[in-house]
Amino acid sequence: MSGSDVRVVTFGCRLNAYESEVIRARAAEDGVTDAVVFNTCAVTGEAVRQARQAIRKARRENPGARLIVTGCAAQIEPGTFAAMPEVDLVLGNADKARPGALSPQAEGPRVRVNDIMSVRETAGHLIAGVRDRARAYVEVQNGCDHRCTFCVIPFGRGNSRSVPAGEVVEQVRRLSAEGCREVVLTGVDVTSWGTDLPGAPTLGQLAGRILRLVPDLPRLRLSSIDAAEIDPDLMTLLAGEPRLMPHLHLSLQAGDDLILKRMKRRHSRADALKLIADVRAV
Repeated sequence: MSGSDVRVVTFGCRLNAYESEVIRARAAEDGVTDAVVFNTCAVTGEAVRQARQAIRKARRENPGARLIVTGCAAQIEPGTFAAMPEVDLVLGNADKARPGALSPQAEGPRVRVNDIMSVRETAGHLIAGVRDRARAYVEVQNGCDHRCTFCVIPFGRGNSRSVPAGEVVEQVRRLSAEGCREVVLTGVDVTSWGTDLPGAPTLGQLAGRILRLVPDLPRLRLSSIDAAEIDPDLMTLLAGEPRLMPHLHLSLQAGDDLILKRMKRRHSRADALKLIADVRAV
């Protein structure tokens, strides 16, 4: 890599890929150069192993670059990466795209990882909208309030936090004005959007507001959703609003009631089948 490059290496989910684009843009705005940022995943031990392997390889190939580790694995296991001599900075999830956080001039310790459960504000800098040709991803929610068995995501992302509807609508309006043909609403547990906002609005209400207030947007799409939380307003939109794409990626995890119970999932096999039948019906 040249001295002016900032490379972001992404592991894990689509949301991490989205946030890596935000990190890349933030690094450019902050004038960060000659650095490699590892946006890690903690869902499996293999993901952590691959991140460590990639860090060691990057140090061999880029002896003078600054190596920064962030993401869920860095949040949950900061000591694992702090113990690696190749690593220059370990940055928690709440700070990975904050202005100036990646800058070598930023003052602070080598490990900057806070208690993610203490984070209450929604990261407004993460809703900028990442473009992919004619499509843009807008992060409207982060974190998760559920505690499924063995799932480490809440400990890497914190509790559920929603971006207020007005901010989301304004961002979608800007993207539409720039010629974006499709917006995808994304988050860690996107169907829980609104539970922490005044009046507890629903994801269906957010989608309806976007479509009503941004009439020039041709298509609105949802990322992965939890089958336990599809609200009536969302179902109504799927039935009657052609601009809401009729595509659902349902996070079911398993189809056996005993496994679902042991996983502490909030739906049964019958619940999932009923939901699929209801969606097909509309």
